[in-house]
Amino acid sequence: MTTTSQPVTLDDVRSAAERLKGVAHRTPVLRSRTLDERAGAEIHLKCENFQRVGAFKFRGAYNAASRLTPEQLSRGIAAYSSGNHAQAVALAAWELGTRAVIVMPEDAPPSKRAATEGYGAEIVTYDRYTGDRVAIAEALAAERGLTLIPPYEHPHVMAGQGTAALELLEEAGALDLLLAPVGGGGLIAGCATAVKGLRPGARVIGVEPEAGDDTRRSLEAGHRVTIPVPRTIADGQALPTPGELTFSVNRRLLDGVVTVGEDEIRDAMRFAFERLKIVLEPSGATPLAALLTGRAGALAGRVGVILSGGNIDTERFARLCGPGA
Repeated sequence: MTTTSQPVTLDDVRSAAERLKGVAHRTPVLRSRTLDERAGAEIHLKCENFQRVGAFKFRGAYNAASRLTPEQLSRGIAAYSSGNHAQAVALAAWELGTRAVIVMPEDAPPSKRAATEGYGAEIVTYDRYTGDRVAIAEALAAERGLTLIPPYEHPHVMAGQGTAALELLEEAGALDLLLAPVGGGGLIAGCATAVKGLRPGARVIGVEPEAGDDTRRSLEAGHRVTIPVPRTIADGQALPTPGELTFSVNRRLLDGVVTVGEDEIRDAMRFAFERLKIVLEPSGATPLAALLTGRAGALAGRVGVILSGGNIDTERFARLCGPGA
């Protein structure tokens, strides 16, 4: 899908940006004097919680789906996801006049499942702790003749996600550091491609929940490792192993991965709500948690932070962030 030896290039990200014009939102970049003072740096927050479907995932899903042939679109699209990619593919399918079938875990947040169904998608459930979602989705796609768009293991998906960092650089200017959450690795792979392509001296650091540090361990080992399926409030990052394509990019471009605890994620969600006046889901708050706790190390200069999503219902938000949480 690319003409180079790399899964995704800066030109791929720029091409995705052109394709997303007028379709994806150009999300705001927020500043906070309080946050600058706490971090000791100039912080620029890229708010993907304001993206369509409430998360960055629409960028990659639409970029990939819009490149399918008319014949492929006529048959439909399949995907597997715990929620945000599910919604993104469902909306992309709706925008392109086709249908989507999504494999989702039985314990996916109800709000994410309802939103996915609201875009017209068919949901097929599985047990995330015993089932193989990739195998289920691949079998389903083969049986029904659907084109499978994975949540991160796809060059066009990675390129689409990278447009978040491209926009951030266009609006905020040169950065010394970018912080972004790491799940399967597609967001940070695309963003690192954009940042390193435009500012090679900048650092890119990923953030994972302590319970789901598969990419951190993989980088330390020099190869992909598998951990038990994480049990973490950051459901978008509850993955046992990095993607093969994404890891091939991230092991080359990332300057490191740090982890944050469950309580630290909750504290970051509260800070975002009380001081920044925005709502973040747990996965979207992990890079902010790394910033607030100092887990990202001593900071200086200009720092970009990808707040990847805000898909959380009021009941769960209250349960995670309310008194006694």
